Amino acid sequence: MTDLVTLRRDDNISVITIDNPPVNAFGVKVREQVLAALLRAADDAATDAIVLRCAGRTFIAGADISELGKPPLSPTFPEVIKAIEACEKPVVAAMHGTALGGGLEVALGCHYRIALAGTRLGLPEIKLGIIPGSGGTQRLPRLVGIEKALAMIMSGSPIPAEEAQASGLIDAMVDDLDAGALAFAREVAARRPVPRARDRADRIAPFVADPAALDAAAAAYLKRAKGLHAPAAAIDSLRAAITLSFDEAIARERALFVALRDGEQSKALRHIFFAERAAAKVDLPAGEKPRKVERAAIIGAGTMGSGIAISFANAGIPVSIIDLAPEALQRGLDTVAKTYRGALARGGLTQEQMDHRLGLIKGATDLAAIADADLVIEAVFEDMEIKRKLFADLDRLAKPGAVLATNTSYLDVNAIAQATGRPQDVLGLHFFSPANIMRLVEVVRAEKTAPDALATAIALTRTIGKIPVVVGVCHGFVGNRMLRLRTVEAERLLLEGALPQEVDRALTDFGFAMGPFAVSDLAGLDIAWRMRQAQGLRAEIADRLCEMERFGQKTGRGFYLYEAGSRTPKPDPEVEQLIVETAARLGIARAPIAAKDIVERLLFPMINEGTRILDEGIAQRSGDIDVIWVSGYGFPSWRGGPMHYAGTVGLPYIRDRLIEFAVKTGDARHRPASLLEKLAGDGKAFVTLDG
Repeated sequence: MTDLVTLRRDDNISVITIDNPPVNAFGVKVREQVLAALLRAADDAATDAIVLRCAGRTFIAGADISELGKPPLSPTFPEVIKAIEACEKPVVAAMHGTALGGGLEVALGCHYRIALAGTRLGLPEIKLGIIPGSGGTQRLPRLVGIEKALAMIMSGSPIPAEEAQASGLIDAMVDDLDAGALAFAREVAARRPVPRARDRADRIAPFVADPAALDAAAAAYLKRAKGLHAPAAAIDSLRAAITLSFDEAIARERALFVALRDGEQSKALRHIFFAERAAAKVDLPAGEKPRKVERAAIIGAGTMGSGIAISFANAGIPVSIIDLAPEALQRGLDTVAKTYRGALARGGLTQEQMDHRLGLIKGATDLAAIADADLVIEAVFEDMEIKRKLFADLDRLAKPGAVLATNTSYLDVNAIAQATGRPQDVLGLHFFSPANIMRLVEVVRAEKTAPDALATAIALTRTIGKIPVVVGVCHGFVGNRMLRLRTVEAERLLLEGALPQEVDRALTDFGFAMGPFAVSDLAGLDIAWRMRQAQGLRAEIADRLCEMERFGQKTGRGFYLYEAGSRTPKPDPEVEQLIVETAARLGIARAPIAAKDIVERLLFPMINEGTRILDEGIAQRSGDIDVIWVSGYGFPSWRGGPMHYAGTVGLPYIRDRLIEFAVKTGDARHRPASLLEKLAGDGKAFVTLDG
């Protein structure tokens, strides 16, 4: 045996220990050695029971995800689990840390399951566009019932050990894993026959008697799974548990798993999974360590500032919200309190937790309150002169070594840094609204940002539960720079023949939660209007709506109408008339536009701009761009982000369509980027650039 798996005997109990750090992934070498150890223990006359446990910080946290999509390597997961289940001696899974995915399926194949307090158990496969493929959809419902199994499988979220015990998933909880496992194994050593999950029928009996009840139980989950293949497959597999024999159902589960694993959706979701982990990897000097951040300060008590403050308090970091206007400060603090009260009412946190987090947030109306902050984030109005003046003040008032961050969405971070005498401490932290909910943060590395300041920003955003993606300085960085192309094209589509609801429907059918015009109404049309005015730009339809004081949901009118108290957009004949009249005034002949053309007109120019961003080094990897768009802008995760999606469409096709768009619109920005031309000519996709 190598060090991956060891076998020892403690009197009459054999103990198999997996030691494959960091998460004891159940790769093929581990499977080989577990199977060998199991067979040795089963043949040992002095062994009456077997304990399967893991060294380190966790039980088997899942499969080796790098094996997904590759030819199966024997012994496979199902082969090892089948051998465990067939063992005539009791096998006890002793779990701690997390037992996830294939790890939990291994435990389900054992005859008994015990866990240390704090252990979390789950089947997260659906988040990767697949379903449990080694018996999870068959053994789990036999232990916990169909409804509980449905909730666990469809959410992919782990449950605590206490809940697992109450539902029948684990048999006992212990305070000392090793001693408890040995004691439990000795207690069950003589029990025959060993209990096998596959033989249980009592927990699924109500659904066996009434299979149609599964459809009713699953309806709400399917409603939330628009466009996704895995949820329907999971329900199909659970249906097999109540309509087929166990062996037939296992075969059905495996067939569904393989089809999903080899499908485009799972490939896209796995791409995003790995891209998120790669996004924070930046070339930094060896041994570079982040600075300590024990206290933070947020300048600006608006929606963004209060949301950022909540994110810090949720992570246990004391934070000051500073606004020079007392009324604005109070509104911000009230927003924070309202957010926490809502979470309390929903059961998302306890009264004690709410009180603790509120206690971490202090308000101030004097910039001098930043004096003890290790990190200062400004979240004030998007105006360069305002920001430069503020940073000059921060330079004077912040303590030496404090990281000074701007939350700007567009502006030049280098120019902001030049307003200070310490540009090495300045960078961008572009949060997305609502900041306490949205996971993405664009970490903007300015020209003179020090490596340890950048390391601090990356570490900190991860500490507060966000996904950091490092980007360079340009107008709009990555996400908003690409969004600008979509916004321009969306307005152009209106003038050429589409209506707002048609454009939005094309993108929601593609997989976005909202289309561009519904998003504009939600955000407020006046925000982008002010930005265009500052740049000397004009959008014929959007600007005219603003001049009519149609600012979106907050005024009840924007691209759509909103009835009092409703957020549901309704088409407005007045807007349609404005579009038709504007097109006529500009000499544009309107004609119907197919949904496929709408999608390509909106997305292909974005992909083209993403290519330029890559070529300029503003983004390090195409996967970084995908993470930004999936986590920050609602690009459907099951399509993998715009750059991954481009690979599924084919770059030659996108190149040719962009040439058509450039000719049709006269917009030089639609001409294919040189890098896109090269990749298309070489028959490559963007992922080949990522290494």
